[in-house]
Amino acid sequence: MIRINEIKLSIHEDLNSIREKIIKKLRIQPQELVDYRIYRESIDARKGDAIFFVYTVDVALKNEAQVLKKHKNLTSAPAAEYREIPRGEKKLENRPIVIGTGPAGMFAGLILAQRGYKPILLERGRDVDRRSKDVEDFWTKGKFQPESNVQFGEGGAGTFSDGKLTTRIKDIRVRKVLEEFVAAGAPEEILYSYKPHIGTDILKDVVKNIRLEIEKYGGNICFDTLVTDMQIENGKIKAVEVNQQEWIHTENVILAIGHSARDTYEMLYRRGVQIRQKPFSIGVRIEHPQELIDQSQYKKFAGHPRLGAADYRLTYQSTKERAVYTFCMCPGGMVVAASSEAGMVVTNGMSEYARDRENANSALLVQVNTADFGGDHPLQGVEFQRKWEQEAFKLGGSNYYAPVQRVGDFLEGIPSSQIGAVKPSYLPGITPTNLSKCLPDFVIEAMKEAIPEMDKKLKGFALADALMTGVETRSSAPIRIERFEESMESLNVAGLYPVGEGGGYAGGIVSAAVDGIKAAEKIIQKYKP
Repeated sequence: MIRINEIKLSIHEDLNSIREKIIKKLRIQPQELVDYRIYRESIDARKGDAIFFVYTVDVALKNEAQVLKKHKNLTSAPAAEYREIPRGEKKLENRPIVIGTGPAGMFAGLILAQRGYKPILLERGRDVDRRSKDVEDFWTKGKFQPESNVQFGEGGAGTFSDGKLTTRIKDIRVRKVLEEFVAAGAPEEILYSYKPHIGTDILKDVVKNIRLEIEKYGGNICFDTLVTDMQIENGKIKAVEVNQQEWIHTENVILAIGHSARDTYEMLYRRGVQIRQKPFSIGVRIEHPQELIDQSQYKKFAGHPRLGAADYRLTYQSTKERAVYTFCMCPGGMVVAASSEAGMVVTNGMSEYARDRENANSALLVQVNTADFGGDHPLQGVEFQRKWEQEAFKLGGSNYYAPVQRVGDFLEGIPSSQIGAVKPSYLPGITPTNLSKCLPDFVIEAMKEAIPEMDKKLKGFALADALMTGVETRSSAPIRIERFEESMESLNVAGLYPVGEGGGYAGGIVSAAVDGIKAAEKIIQKYKP
């Protein structure tokens, strides 16, 4: 195929117009075009009076060599297909184990299953159907389940998110991840969209279908199965204990536990696995009317069906050298209760595929350095998170209500006594208060400095009635489980592969999935199934 760049469509032209633009650009007859596929879509909104979609397209022609000769600026499309790595020759004594079924664990298990290794996936939470009911009960009735919530269960934390698939990593495995999502029921547009997302409503079916694919190839997924201990001998993994009852022998464990498995972190530390502190960020969820964001970003084109709900990404460097930034922005979504331990309030954001709810929300985060943790223990960052989650729980009313504050009140340094025009989306409920009581002083100071500056980039960001909901503490893991770069194995436990967000090596659905695939490949390279 031939790759063509810079195919432009106005906002008023639909995708079918690409075909005639290819024919015109290449100066060929219609019958010479065999097929084409969109490789990438981007949007050009630099001019306020016009918005264009810009496409990179791979084209199959009857006379490709002749066209390449005529158009010197064209090239053949580079190979985009994922290539399976050769299997190793070492005998595999026991089936490989994958701990966790978030994106890293799910894709590690999928690759191992597709290649004939029949992995065992151990998930502390429940399958997505039972999990969805537990989450709904928490949001509507305040009934918290410590092992089945927004953090734990089939699909990991990503299941209850925007399902955002943007990533900055350049890796051929990204395409594999997206193709598997499409095969499992995700919309085909994620293969090329400039801001691909699936949405939590579709993701629930997608993760279920990936589970069925793993099982089809002989893998097993065990729910309600918490890894409570590990047997490590002579620097090698030998077995894992589940539910404090049963030992499963294995020489390969892919550790895809997610960034909230704090009890598992503690177990790994007790067993001597090398862990170190890692910086992360904390802050709040900030909520605006979606209409305001649309108008600020798209001007007169706001609300156009081709554009959908607008998003944003803002950064600011405070005078105290703290990075302040928005993260995991959820257009047309809701702020959700994401606690994973009793007596703590944690927030996150979520959108459905249509992104058609009234409010937009985003994390507004401030950089936290390891020096802020208050100690040298490898898990000190976890205790730092817990402290502020407990303060938010108490401030909200000790019933999983979240503390909230209007932006106008926050900037003036006065408590909120009521909400304004922006209605909160967080359930089970909210308590207007003063967020300075559940966040470190340096976070409050940095956000007060950043919000007016961000308003200069996104008009309306400092809207007085915009709502801030505390606290967001799980943007990334506060630890890194150290591993060798080449083998991906733990520095001091052979056969243990820490991956994904929980290991401190990824920052989103796609990057975590890619990390899981790479770990699976290390096992495949070494062993025969």
